[in-house]
Amino acid sequence: MVVAVEKLITTGILKPARYLGNELLAVHKPWDTTAIHWVLTYPEVYEVGASNLGHIILYNILNAQPRQSCDRAYLPGQDLAAKLRETNTPLFAVESKRSLTEFDILGFSLSYELGATNILEMLDLAGIPLTWRERQGGRGEFIDTQSSFPLIFAGGQTATSNPEPYADFFDFFALGDGEELLPEIGLVLEEGKQAGLSREHLLLDLAQIPGVYVPQFYNMAEDGSVHPCRSDVPKRILRRVATPIPAYSIGLVPYVETVHDRLTIEIRRGCTRGCRFCQPGMLTRPARDVEPDKVVEAIEQGMRATGYNEFSLLSLSCSDYLSLPAVGMEIKNRLKNENISLTLPSQRVDRFDENIANILGGTRQGGLTFAPEAGTQRMRDIVNKGLTNEELLRGVKTAWEQGWDKIKLYFMIGLPGEKDIDVLGIAETVSWLQRECRGKGRKPLNFNLTISNFTPKPHTPFQWHSVSTAEFKRKQNLLRQEFRRIKAVKVNFTDVRISAMEDFVGRGDRNLGKVVRRAWELGAGMDSWYENLDQAFSAWGSAIAQADLDWKYRQVENGEWNLFPAEAQKGRKAEENSPLSTPHSLDIPLPWDHIDTGIDKKWLQEDLQRALEAAIVPDCSFEGCSHCGVCGTDFGHNIVIESPAIPKFAGEFVPNTTKAQRLRLWFGKQGNMALMSHLDLIRLFDRVVRRAGLPIAFTGGFHPMPRISLATALALGATSSGEIADFELTLPVEVDTFREKLAREMPTDIPIYKVEQIDLKASAATQLLESAEYLITVAALEETTPIQWQDWIDTIKAKEELWYEQTTKSGKSQLINLRDRLFELELVENYNCVTKSMSSVIRYLGSYRQDGLLLRPEQILFMLEAVASVEFQLLHIHRNRLILGV
Repeated sequence: MVVAVEKLITTGILKPARYLGNELLAVHKPWDTTAIHWVLTYPEVYEVGASNLGHIILYNILNAQPRQSCDRAYLPGQDLAAKLRETNTPLFAVESKRSLTEFDILGFSLSYELGATNILEMLDLAGIPLTWRERQGGRGEFIDTQSSFPLIFAGGQTATSNPEPYADFFDFFALGDGEELLPEIGLVLEEGKQAGLSREHLLLDLAQIPGVYVPQFYNMAEDGSVHPCRSDVPKRILRRVATPIPAYSIGLVPYVETVHDRLTIEIRRGCTRGCRFCQPGMLTRPARDVEPDKVVEAIEQGMRATGYNEFSLLSLSCSDYLSLPAVGMEIKNRLKNENISLTLPSQRVDRFDENIANILGGTRQGGLTFAPEAGTQRMRDIVNKGLTNEELLRGVKTAWEQGWDKIKLYFMIGLPGEKDIDVLGIAETVSWLQRECRGKGRKPLNFNLTISNFTPKPHTPFQWHSVSTAEFKRKQNLLRQEFRRIKAVKVNFTDVRISAMEDFVGRGDRNLGKVVRRAWELGAGMDSWYENLDQAFSAWGSAIAQADLDWKYRQVENGEWNLFPAEAQKGRKAEENSPLSTPHSLDIPLPWDHIDTGIDKKWLQEDLQRALEAAIVPDCSFEGCSHCGVCGTDFGHNIVIESPAIPKFAGEFVPNTTKAQRLRLWFGKQGNMALMSHLDLIRLFDRVVRRAGLPIAFTGGFHPMPRISLATALALGATSSGEIADFELTLPVEVDTFREKLAREMPTDIPIYKVEQIDLKASAATQLLESAEYLITVAALEETTPIQWQDWIDTIKAKEELWYEQTTKSGKSQLINLRDRLFELELVENYNCVTKSMSSVIRYLGSYRQDGLLLRPEQILFMLEAVASVEFQLLHIHRNRLILGV
C-alpha cells in the first residue's frame, strides 16, 4: 500500500522536505523488479540520519545488489508522528512511500545506549509489534515468512558491543561492519523466500552467517551470561570486519540542510591507539588505511557529482592516517579554484603540525578540536592516551601560530585512579596553554571545553569500573569554581543523570528489555537532545523502579556496579575507584561475553592492571604488537600505508570576482519542490552550478559566495511558474549552453523556462520588482454559488478603499489601503459540488515592491471576508509571474 503522503506532508509540518525521498542520487527501483525489499531505518530525525556516513554507504551497497532494493525511513518529527497516529496511517519509507510492513526486512542503526526508545517509537508508528515474540503470534511460535511481519534487525556500535538489553525487540543483530555482511544476509533471504522457508528456518540459516546473532536461539543464565539453547548455532558470534570502499560514500545529497552538510570520505577504519576508555577503538580493530589514490579519486568525483562546497575526511584518528597531508594537499590543489573547504573531526594533538594545518579550511577556516582527555600526565598514562604535556603544547601552539584563535578541547572526569588534583589539572592545563600562546596583536586564545563524565563501556579495560553520580557532581563543582577565574574559556558539562542511565543500560542484560519498553511508554525518546533530558530521566527512572531494578540502578549511581544481585542485596560494597579490590570479580561472566570482538578478555584484565600502574601500551600500528588477540584469519591485520610525497602547495583559493556576463533566469517551482524552503533553494542553486561546471563569479572578502541572486522568496508550499534569478559569470557562456547545463542538473520539479543575457550594469531583479500575478485557490466555509463569488469580486473592484491593520517589524500598528495595491482581480474557475460552489480559483495582479508595498495572497482573503461576511480558507497559492520595472 502506497501511503497518501501528499495529505500528510504539508506546510503545517516542520521541514516537510525531510520526508520526500527525492534527494539527488536517491535510488528508486521499481517494486516488482526486485525480490528482496530492504528498509534502512535511522532512529533519529532526518537531518541526523541522512548525513550519517554508514547509512549512506550501506544504502548504496544494497541498491547495487541485483534483485534487491533498499529504501529509507527516519524518526518523524513530533508533528508528523501525531498526524500519523490521528489518521491511523503507518510510517512509510521515503522513496516508495510504502508502509514499512510491506518490506521483507528492516534494519535499524543502534549506536547509542538510550536510542532504542526511538526504535520502538518507529515500530509502533509502523504498526509492527515491538518484540520478536509478539511478531510470532505472542507465544514465540514461528509462522510462515510469507505472512509475517518484516524481519527486524539492528546494527551499529551499541548493537555490536552489548545487544542483550535489546534482545527482546530484534529478530537478529548484525555485528560489526556491514558492507559484506548485509549483502550476504540479502542472498540468504532471497533463497529462503523462493524456497518458502518458515521464519524459524530462515532465522536458522541467517544464524550460520558469521556476524549474525539471533537472540531467540540463546538463553540467559542466572548470572546474566548468554548460551545457545540449540546445538546448531555458534557459541560465540563473530564481529565482522570489512575494508572501506570510498566510492560508496558518494550519494544522497539532501535538499534540507543536515547536521553534516558535506561530502564525507572515510580514510582509515579502526584505531589501535589503545585508549582504555574508548569502545570504538576496541570494536574496530585492526586499523585499515585506505589507499591514498582511491581517497583522492573519491573526493574529486564526489565533489563534482554532489556539488558540495565542503568535504570531510573521516577516521577515529585522522592524524594517524600517514597520507593525510599528501591527500589533503593534492585535493586542495586540484580544487583550488572552486572555493572548497576541508574539515576534520577531532584530531590527535600530538600529530598536528604545519602540514595538517595547511590543508585545513580554505576560504572558510573551520574549527579545530583536540581531545587531551585528562588534565595531568599521570591520568593520560592511566588511560593510555599516549600524549605528553610537551606534545600537547606543541600541537596547540602550532594551531595558534597558524591563525586559530579558538580551539575546542575534550576532557573526561571520573576515570579510574583519578584524584582531585587530576580534576583540577584540567583547569591548570587550559590556563597554562593560554599563557604559552600569547603574542602582540593577537587575541587571547579562546577555548571551548566539553567535560564529559566517564561512562564504562563493554569490551574495554575499564568495563569493570564505575563512578558515583555524587562524585561526578562534586568534581564538576570543583571545576566550575576553578574556571571562574579563567577568562576566554567556555565550559560545557555532561548531565550526570543521563551518564548514569547510559552506564546502567549499556552494561545490562536481558532483564532490561522491560525497562527499555516501559521507558518508551512513559515518554523517553530523543534522549541525547538537551531539551528532552528531564523527560527522559523521569521516564527511565520510573521504568527502572516499576521493573524492580532500582536497587541495581542505585549500584550504578553509587559507583558500586556489581554483577551479583544476591551480593548486592546483602549490601556488599566495593571500594570506590578500586576495581581490583576483589580480583575474582573480573572473572565472572558478563552479558556480552558471547560476542567475539577478537579482543581477549584476559588481555583486557591485564590492561586494566597496567592502567592502575600507569603503564603505557604502544600503538601497534606503528610499534610492536600488543597481543590483544585481534590479528589473525578472522579479523585480518593492521594495514598501514606509507605516505606519498606531499605535493607542492599551489596557492590558496582566490575568489574570481570578474564579471564577464550576466544572465537572467526564469524558472518554476512545482510538485514536491514547493515544500523546499527559500534557504534550501539558494543552497540548491549553488550546488547545481557547481555540478554543471559553470564559471560562476564570487564575492570578495573572507567568505566568498557565488554571485547568484534570487529575485524574491516564495512562501513554503506555494508553487510558481514565474520565479527569477540572476547569475554573474567570469567567462561568457552561450545562453542555450547555460540553460542546457543548468537544466541537466536541476530537479524536474524546477523547470527552466527562459534565459536572457542582461547588461553588466543592469539593476538586479530584486531591485526591479514591481508587481506579481497569482492564482489562489480559495474555499468558502459555507455553501456558496458561482454568482455570489462573481458579486464579491465585482464589489472589491468597485471599492476605492479597503483598510487593513498591519503590524510593522518594530511592533507598531498602521492602517494601509489594500485597494491601492490591487491592480487586477478576476474569477478564473469554480469548483461545483451538487450545484453549490465551495471553492474558486482567483487570479490577481498586485503590488510587489521590495520597499514593503506588497499585496499578499492572505490579504485577498481579508478583502473577500470584508465584502462577503463569509469565512474563507486559502487552499493553494501559485505565483504566475513576477513583473519587473524598467
